[in-house]
Amino acid sequence: MSTDQVLYDHPGPRGRMRNRILTVLFGLGLLGLLGWIYARFDAKGQWSASLWKPFAQGSTWTDYILPGLGHTLAAAAVAMVLSLVFGIVFAVGRLSEHWWLRVPSGAVVEFFRAVPLLLLMFFIFFGLPFLTQQPMSNFWAVVIALTLYNGSVLAEAFRAGVRAVPKGQSEAGYAIGLRKSQVMSSILIPQAARAMLPVIVSQLVVLVKDTALGYIISYNELLQLGVNNLSANFANVVQAAIVAAAIYITVNATLTTVAGRLERWTRRGGRAPRATGQSVLAGAAEMGQATAV
Repeated sequence: MSTDQVLYDHPGPRGRMRNRILTVLFGLGLLGLLGWIYARFDAKGQWSASLWKPFAQGSTWTDYILPGLGHTLAAAAVAMVLSLVFGIVFAVGRLSEHWWLRVPSGAVVEFFRAVPLLLLMFFIFFGLPFLTQQPMSNFWAVVIALTLYNGSVLAEAFRAGVRAVPKGQSEAGYAIGLRKSQVMSSILIPQAARAMLPVIVSQLVVLVKDTALGYIISYNELLQLGVNNLSANFANVVQAAIVAAAIYITVNATLTTVAGRLERWTRRGGRAPRATGQSVLAGAAEMGQATAV
């Protein structure tokens, strides 16, 4: 018997009819809400062609939107890589048996999770120059702040994922002669990363959106160039915000779609470790034999 048969009863004729009725009612309610929003915007003249005309001009995209999007994606890409590295390193540190490594790692993670991201950007951009006597690049201020905050959240996700892996996996690794670092890197972290993939992707989506906070330190990302600067020249802040929101939704939807395909690929076997851990342990056994030799 499959799990869905145990946990979920398929609806009967009445249940299916009820679901159809609720779907239709919800759809009508959503259409009504969208119609009301359209009418309110129309009453204020927000659908005027003159306000949307700048988006039909190539210079609007080449001077404002595309450069802003490029800066957003650049900061997000670098921060994603650094956040994943930060998360893995500090997750391993928090799982260490040595208190002198476990306690500082926990303090760092809890501290950067507690400090608001906007304050982190302020402290890094305006505070570090007092210590280094060198001006701070707003790009790196955004990237470092995103790394510290999102890396701390990912560290907790990785730690939870490692603890969720059955103990038999690590015990089997120790039984074939692997050291703890080998067990962690070859058995536990691959399975934890796959198990926590939805959480990791959700946090990376948050990271992409959080790049918009860079406007507060004048980083020329999508919100700064594509909304603030653009609307200052064409007086169409609502229209610019709608276009920027659509771009953010497209970027994050693409990221979610790619992650979903990656997850399905790993579940089919692919080259990634299987959830059962059999292929992981097989590879770990070969590593143990090589270490022994």
